[in-house]
Parts: sequence; C-alpha cells; structure tokens
Amino acid sequence: MWMTFMKLDLASVCLAVFLGLIFMVLFEIFRINSCRAQSPPGPRPLPFVGTVPYFLKNPMEFVSSLCQYGEMATIYVGRKSAIFLNTIELAKEALVQNASSFSGRPPIPLLIWITEGYGIVMATFGHSWRQQRRFALHTLRNFGLGKKSVEERVTEESSYLVPEMLRLEGKPFDPQHAIQNAVSNIICSIVFGDRFDYDNKRFAYLLEIVKENIIQSGSLTGQVFDLLPIIKHFPGPHQKIYQNAEELKVFIKEAVKTHRETLDPDSPRDFIDAYLLEIEKQKSNEDSTFHEDNMVMSVSDLFLAGTDTTSTTIRWGLIFLTQKPDVQEKCHFLFFTFLFFEEIVRVLGYDRLPSMDDCDKLPYTYVTVHEIQRYGNIVPFGVFHETTQHTKLRGYDIPKGTMVFTNLTAILTDKEHWKYPDTFNPDNFLDDNGHFFKPESFLPFSLGPRVCLGETLAKTELFLFVTSLLQRIRFSWPPDAKWPDMNGIVSVVRSPEPFNIICHSRGSTE
Repeated sequence: MWMTFMKLDLASVCLAVFLGLIFMVLFEIFRINSCRAQSPPGPRPLPFVGTVPYFLKNPMEFVSSLCQYGEMATIYVGRKSAIFLNTIELAKEALVQNASSFSGRPPIPLLIWITEGYGIVMATFGHSWRQQRRFALHTLRNFGLGKKSVEERVTEESSYLVPEMLRLEGKPFDPQHAIQNAVSNIICSIVFGDRFDYDNKRFAYLLEIVKENIIQSGSLTGQVFDLLPIIKHFPGPHQKIYQNAEELKVFIKEAVKTHRETLDPDSPRDFIDAYLLEIEKQKSNEDSTFHEDNMVMSVSDLFLAGTDTTSTTIRWGLIFLTQKPDVQEKCHFLFFTFLFFEEIVRVLGYDRLPSMDDCDKLPYTYVTVHEIQRYGNIVPFGVFHETTQHTKLRGYDIPKGTMVFTNLTAILTDKEHWKYPDTFNPDNFLDDNGHFFKPESFLPFSLGPRVCLGETLAKTELFLFVTSLLQRIRFSWPPDAKWPDMNGIVSVVRSPEPFNIICHSRGSTE
C-alpha cells in the first residue's frame, strides 16, 4: 500500500487531499444544519470555528445582537453548540428552578490546563465542589465576611488608598495599581492574614500578571487554545498564561509553607491556617477532597475573584463619574447637605470614613454605586455554566454537557426593566417617590448555586471604597485626553482600557 502511494504523482495527491477537504467541509455543513434545526435560533456558524470569529471581531456587539433571536439563542464555540439566556425570566428558570441541571462547569481546555480541575470557581459540579465551596463560605464568615470586622478592614484600607490617590494631586496618573492593590488587600488580609504596601514590587508584579491572564484567557490566544488544546505542547503566547499562573501558585505555596511552620492549631489566623487544619482533620476521611493542590487553587480562586472584579468595577466607576460630573458632585454634596448641614458634618465630616450603616443616610451615593455595577457590566455574558444532564428548556431539548451563558448585557439593559437602559443614570435605582428600588434584572453576581462566593464582600467594598473616594477627592479627566473605547477590553472580565485621571483634594474649606 505504501509503495502504491509513493507511485502517485503530486497532482493526484493534491487532488485527493482537496477532495477530502471538500468532503469534510460539506459533512460539517450538513452536521451544523442538522444541529441548528433542533436548537434555539442563533447566528449561522462557520465550519469548524463556529461563531468564534464573530465574537472576536466585536464581542459586545455580538453579545448584544443575540437578543434578536428571542429569549434564548444558540452560538457555536468551535464545533460545539452553546446557549445564551437573554432574559431574567429564563435565567431564573434555568439557574434557580432547574439548578441541578444547569450548575455544571464546562471543561474549558485553557482553564483545565492551569487549574487541573482543582479549586472552586471552575470545579465540576459535584462532591469536591460542594466540599470546597461549603468550607470556603464557612471559613470566610468566620474571618469576618458579612460582619463588622470586614467593614473595618475596608475602612482601614480606604485610609491608605485616599492619600495614595492624592499623591500626584493635580497630575494625570493611571489609578489601576492603587485601586487593584487596595481591593486585593481586603481578600489578602482574610486569606493570607496580611496586606501589602502599594510600593511592594513583587506584589505589584503579581497583580500585573493576574490582570494579564484575565485579559489573555478570553483573547484570540485563549480562544485558539480552547479550539486546539494540543498547542500546549508547543511554544507560543499561551505559554505566558501558564507561566503567569505558575508564578501565582509559587507565591501561594510559599505562603502556605510559612503558615505551616508557624501554625497554632488553637488559634487559626486566616483562611490558609483554617485549610491546613481541615486537611489534618479530614485525613481519615476517604471522601475528603482537602489536600494541598485543592488548597492552592482555592486560595488562587479567592485571590483572583476578590481582586479583579471589584477593582475593575471601581475603575469603570471613575470613568462614568468623570463623564457625568453632575452625578459626582451630587454624591459629594449629599454627604453634607442631606437633611441638615450641621448634622451630616457631625456624622461624617471630612475625616470620619463611612460605614455600611450610612447607606440610608447617603441614598444617592448608594444608588450610584449600584448604577456603576449595572452600567459597568464587567461580566457581559456571565460565568460559564454547563448542563449536568439532558434537560428541557422552553420546549427545546438541551443535551448533557451543553455550555450555558447568561446574557447579562441584555438583562442589564432590558428596556422593560430599566428607565434609562443605555446610559449611566443612578435614577435607574430610584422609584417614583425617590426611594431606593432594585429591579429584578439587577444580577451582577449571577443566580443559583453558582452565585458569586464573594457577593457580600464585593457589596461592602464597592460602597465603602467609592464613598470614601468621593468624600475626599474630586475626579476629572485630563485636558485634551481621549476617552477610552467604552466597549472596553472584553475577556473573562470586561475591563476599561488603561486611562489616566486627575485627583483634586476636597477639604473642610470647600
């Protein structure tokens, strides 16, 4: 047979290959048409790559366009179909009412390569995920989540952040590092038992590679890897993603080693101490999923989730508030003119930082923080879900292993639920009587069993950090500087393009 092949001339070989490719393409087109006939409507996919090219061309436009197909749309990630839930009603039906069928996590090749399936966020819906999430929630609460002690951590960190932001008062500067460091210090104090100064170069480097990995994971590099995971054996930009992840793991492992050497079983200091004690406690339990690999990835998940999402939301907020200086001023002056000037000065002044008890006293600031979350839309298509079994949704058969996205872009701009869906306007969260009102379509933390683990922490951080900054600082855009593209950099998280801002100190003479 080999000799026969060798006798063929080049033209015959090329013709055979060409006909083979045509057959493969025709077969793929037939397969796609067959699948589309049984699935919810959606954009026509291309052979082998699906709708990925449409997404990469303009992610936000693509996600927004899916509404035209109705409450549910089908896309194709490579050759595999996925569904988008375009309405709050459908999202609730799937993620809450049918939670057991829609709470899986798809095996994203790039993330499996990095995490090996350990941790919490991307763990398969099952025994390990339940154990790790339950332990994380319990331990975070023990170390202050939802309590006054976390408020105190945020308030203390605000006292470092405000002067750091004012260090270059009157001059344009990029606020990303200061905000990211401040937000990260809250979860670090809970997980590692310590905070990191803003001039700590190693920690600054870690924050930089974390940001880089989040952006690269959803970029062309990440998409190509997910379509062709075999490239992990070859050089390329994807290797930098793996290298960055390994450097973060090394940092965590060093912290674990230090904690193990100084551990006092009677007095755990933080999440790592508590996890080390749990490993020891569960040693004789055959069903235990507590071991160092899971600990490192759980710490990594908490660090990543507790650092990037909130800091990204605040950075979007600074852009919105400089674009709408009237909102910024209204927030600030409400600090001191709501009800009686003397009373509010006595309560807050310029020195006493706010607490969560002040939410009712600062109603406009409170709704502004919510509007920053809505309009910031930092996870425009939600965090990936996967069906854990064959199920039905609105008359359609949804096979086991189908990837599911929540179209938060559509839900957070639904004209039926928002007064000003396409503009930044805090009035979206005020009822006709001027009181705080939260529409049911406000779900930046998702729904169901996979709801964001740090929702309570994020809400506390956003209100206290934003309020503290507006209390002491007036923000403005550098003269003649261009506004960033408001679509932002869309990846796992939608973040703003790098930008400079100018800070002006507010004082008692104002």
